[in-house]
Amino acid sequence: MEVLRVFCAGDGRYGNALGVVREGRDYPDEASRQALAAELGFSETVFVDDPERGHVDIYTPGLRLPFAGHPLVGAAWLLDLETVNPPVGEVWVRQDGEFTWITARPEWSPPRTLRRYGTVAEVDALPAPPPGEGWLYAWAWEDESAGRVRARGFPRRDDGIVEDEATGAAALLLTAELGRALNITQGRGSQILTAPGPDGSIEIGGRVRLLPPR
Repeated sequence: MEVLRVFCAGDGRYGNALGVVREGRDYPDEASRQALAAELGFSETVFVDDPERGHVDIYTPGLRLPFAGHPLVGAAWLLDLETVNPPVGEVWVRQDGEFTWITARPEWSPPRTLRRYGTVAEVDALPAPPPGEGWLYAWAWEDESAGRVRARGFPRRDDGIVEDEATGAAALLLTAELGRALNITQGRGSQILTAPGPDGSIEIGGRVRLLPPR
């Protein structure tokens, strides 16, 4: 298994931890995969079922996901592919210098509550997690003219993930809602870039780093 950090800052710090199980056949069924994802405790773990065609399976500690942003960016970078294939279907990939980009559609993302706050300080001051139920993406403009956003993500589900350091799916939904390219700083300092496409699709990009073996 490889451990990556996805959506790292420019200096390589931060990013969201991702486990990638290269030999998915070692965990042949959903129960064994879910058990490993729960044991590892990452916000997501990816199982590679076909490294040449990019067939992958994504799990949180408590759920199987048809689509997720940072696992697909990380898997695409690690496998060096032009497409990856999660359960939602084919996802196009491109490399641009230090950034890996995937093209996705807003309807692929699980529901999120996108809540705008008046200032960055209000977002930074939120407890982890804030009161309430359901997935919350809290955000504020850091520089609206430049498309710079400060955000934090809170799953608010009983799986041990109190705050999601960098979530591409929520960034996808926010980009669709605002209709413009964004430069998002999430969590402790992770960076997510987005860009709307002409057909309603959205590109999500970020840096990926390989962590030393565990």
